[in-house]
Amino acid sequence: MIDIQPLAILREIDRTGSLTLAADRLNLTQSAVSHAIRRFEARHGVKLWEREGHKLRLTMTGEYLLGLAQRVLPQLENGATILEDYARGRRGAIMVGMECHPCQDWLMRVVDPFLAEWPDVDLDVTTAFQFGGLTALLGHEIDILVTPDPIERPGLEYTPVFDYELVLAVADTHPLAGKAHVDPGDLAGETLITYPVSRERLDIYTRFLVPAHARPRRHRTVETTDLMLRLVSSGRAVSATPDWLLRGVEGVTGVRIGEGIAKSIHLGHRVGQSANYLDGFMTIAANVRV
Repeated sequence: MIDIQPLAILREIDRTGSLTLAADRLNLTQSAVSHAIRRFEARHGVKLWEREGHKLRLTMTGEYLLGLAQRVLPQLENGATILEDYARGRRGAIMVGMECHPCQDWLMRVVDPFLAEWPDVDLDVTTAFQFGGLTALLGHEIDILVTPDPIERPGLEYTPVFDYELVLAVADTHPLAGKAHVDPGDLAGETLITYPVSRERLDIYTRFLVPAHARPRRHRTVETTDLMLRLVSSGRAVSATPDWLLRGVEGVTGVRIGEGIAKSIHLGHRVGQSANYLDGFMTIAANVRV
């Protein structure tokens, strides 16, 4: 059996970059941290780190255990939170994972009525996945995954909540704004802005540019929707954007991409989850439109 404490120590050293700071975060002395690691090394016959001057360098074993800590500890911490909720008389907790960058406003309109209807259920939202949303859902780190790209796996179900079309957002004054639709070659001279997602998961590439062996002049990423739309409205770039996101946005026009890229937002959840509040969340979500 692997002790939890050395895993927590490795994670805190990785987070803080310092054994001393890690000890402070864990409310331990530096000597107690060193002793815990030595005891673990002696028990398992391994070496977790080596010193390089004043710095610590993880061995291959240490790197493996750090990865294990980053996968396992969030699950244990989430479990401790849920147990605490039950101990305090609350009926449960939901962790919602987001793989849809522009869905934040829509999700907040789901959260408000849910909290009102389920006052004894805690709810949290995360976009930080160590190994992706699908793995987080399978690993019980989250309970519901909001995603535009459902991936079928045994033990998972997806509930569609609303449909939309991916369009090319351009400035009203852009030459492409007057077209009925854009062709792949139209992007050859453009700067394309996307969220920080791998190209293999971007429909503008997989369903439009790559099949036509086309590419934009430049591709850059931004973290926020607001900055993306400001850059588009200024004429500096174009962006593949959900059509509903452009409603009421001044200075930006949505142009159909090729013959159209139809999409849907889905809520992924594990088969057999029986809590009524999870069903309640999905029912409310299915009735909130963008």
